Amino acid sequence: MRFVIQRVTESEVKVDGEVLGRIGKGFMVLIGVCDSDTKEIADKMVRKMLGLRIFEDEQGKTNLSLETVGGELLLISQFTLYANCKKGNRPSFIEAGAPDMAEEMYEYIIGKCKEQVPVVERGQFGADMKVSLVNDGPFTIILDSETL
Repeated sequence: MRFVIQRVTESEVKVDGEVLGRIGKGFMVLIGVCDSDTKEIADKMVRKMLGLRIFEDEQGKTNLSLETVGGELLLISQFTLYANCKKGNRPSFIEAGAPDMAEEMYEYIIGKCKEQVPVVERGQFGADMKVSLVNDGPFTIILDSETL
């Protein structure tokens, strides 16, 4: 499982010109799932993400968590996080999770986040989404379950 976490001042996702999700200060998270992922792995990834202290305190140190700053989440499914570019110039996506399983994991992650974060917005699984954001910093963290 892979999460690309971007600290944002604002972010939104649209499908066919309609806004599906919009947040202010918080994390916009791209979520990639592979076939070997489990709910236990998702739990670990969510715990790590929500525990990250990457917001600045009064001294300008990255010392505050999403909860501490009252931050919001925008969660976007993105199978292309499992692109394999080793051979040739056209990426292969065979390492990405099968759609049914990946969607189930995406929904599970959203549910786990909603247990702890008051504002959790989302994209639409499998849709052609347009995501915009203002990356604060910029500050981007990549979490990979293989390295946690």
